[in-house]
Amino acid sequence: MVELLESSLRLGTPLILAAMGGILCERSGVATICLEGAMLWGAFVAAIVAHYLHSPWSSIVPCLVGGALVLGIHAFATQKAKADHIISGLVVNLLVAGSTPLLCKFLFGSPTNSPNLARADRFHELAIPFLSALPGVGFIFEEMPLTYLALILPFVLHRLLFRSRFGLRITAAGEDPDTLLSCGVKPDRVRWVALCLGGALAALGGAFLSVSHASQFTRDMTSGRGYIALTALIFGNWRPLPTLLSCLLFGFADALQIRLQSAEMIPIQFIQALPYLFTLVVLVGFVGKARPPSAIGRVS
Repeated sequence: MVELLESSLRLGTPLILAAMGGILCERSGVATICLEGAMLWGAFVAAIVAHYLHSPWSSIVPCLVGGALVLGIHAFATQKAKADHIISGLVVNLLVAGSTPLLCKFLFGSPTNSPNLARADRFHELAIPFLSALPGVGFIFEEMPLTYLALILPFVLHRLLFRSRFGLRITAAGEDPDTLLSCGVKPDRVRWVALCLGGALAALGGAFLSVSHASQFTRDMTSGRGYIALTALIFGNWRPLPTLLSCLLFGFADALQIRLQSAEMIPIQFIQALPYLFTLVVLVGFVGKARPPSAIGRVS
């Protein structure tokens, strides 16, 4: 059971990072289905930088910048060009999905994957003395650095959104941008900042996949996790702490399907589809009850 919970935490880590970025974007009033693109680009940039500079830590800043640029494209399309938010998000996802194999082919001669990273070029578990030895819960304190960040980030984001001026501006941009404008603050500027920050966080989720969970970038390695993160934040009602729990729940579903693959009586295709079926069930059963920000997706 402890191994299943540990797997749930690790598999939930990229979802948490992406969902926290999505909360920033969507609470500011921008529909962000392009979390998938930001994650995939972050995975690509992190793997490439770690490969050339031989340090996982050196990939963090380029990954953050890359994610901010990806959602910067979305910000330009929705806030400057006044494009439909859903169409813009799909275009960003397709752009990233098409450009990463092209760049991989140019750099390494293979469109499907980057070279394997050496062990020293990847993140590894960082055990906290004494706490990691606690029975039952010690695995929480013997995790990857980005997993620790994913567990702390929702609490930081909760305080930022509900206890700071910047957080109130983000909420106002998504709920009542006209009131925000009457106070002398341009909603477009708030959304630009929120999208760039959100893109940076989502890219960290991708970086976890390529330099922590795996040892290389592979084509389409996010495998729909950006969409699952979007579902998780809807399930969490656009609030950081409930979204943290929903991401861990989705991580548990993913860990469970990996564990069940050894069961010969159940078709492997059905088992592999479990996380996506769970996502569909959550969307069908809960999305109608969730209350999104009032101005989300509004083109003005």
